Amino acid sequence: MTAYLHGFGAHLPERVVANAELAEQLGCTAEWIEKASGIQERRWGAPETTAADMGVAAAEDCLRKAGIAANTLGMLIVASGSDARGFPGPAAEVAARLGLDSTPALDVPMASAGSLFGLALAMRLAETQGDVLVVAAEKMSAVIESDPNTAILFGDGAGAALVSARPGRWRMLDAVLHTDGQYRADLAFDGTGPLRMNGLTVILQAARKIPSSITEVLGRQNISAQQVAVFLLHQANLNLLTRVAKSLGVGPEKVFANVQRYGNTSSASMLIAASEWSEANPEPGPIVFSAFGAGFHWGALVAVSGF
Repeated sequence: MTAYLHGFGAHLPERVVANAELAEQLGCTAEWIEKASGIQERRWGAPETTAADMGVAAAEDCLRKAGIAANTLGMLIVASGSDARGFPGPAAEVAARLGLDSTPALDVPMASAGSLFGLALAMRLAETQGDVLVVAAEKMSAVIESDPNTAILFGDGAGAALVSARPGRWRMLDAVLHTDGQYRADLAFDGTGPLRMNGLTVILQAARKIPSSITEVLGRQNISAQQVAVFLLHQANLNLLTRVAKSLGVGPEKVFANVQRYGNTSSASMLIAASEWSEANPEPGPIVFSAFGAGFHWGALVAVSGF
């Protein structure tokens, strides 16, 4: 089984919500928000914008950059933890709007870690399905309310990645995935009320589990953290990214960060980060993806130059 990453895409809403605007609504200060999260601004979609709308835009961006038509896809995987509960999930809508009428489309209803699990699935399915498009789309502004501890963190957006058995820019080597359901109530959204988060538990577990999964997957491939060109992680908050870099023994510059400008876009954040990083860095180098999210679900994936 050999699979390759061919490229990424992203979509961010136009509306920029700076800390000053949010602070006025929440009764805190812009300075406190940045100190607590490292976030300076985030993007919010218009009230009528859906996760599927953003997912379609990110998918089209990825397909355009990869130079392939949607009708050549063998499978579509859509991750979203914020999309409205019920069925069908957003995958069917995204597929229809891309012009797909019989291509299998799979929903991964998983917050924050959904894009990582989607990539790991695509890596294993590409051999039989052909080109697999992984999309992650989140409208987090619709699931937060007036709690400053959560409202300061989240933004909206979507990312996408094309995985194929055809040789491409990065060869996907290995992935590790984990779940510990005993913490499922510490980060949850039931589709009717606001998001619930036990911040202390989430940050402690994420700070341990992200580095451990990265170390696990790199160890299986005999690659050191120092050899990795970039770590493309779920953009939870800047403080967590800094802690992960320290745990891995690498400089903070090796852990790509755009959370300052986009906030935490849940499952979309890792692919948005990958899209932005890959546009600015033509050198493929070893790259590591890692995410941690509600469930708790977490893991890591490593890829190297495919050429």
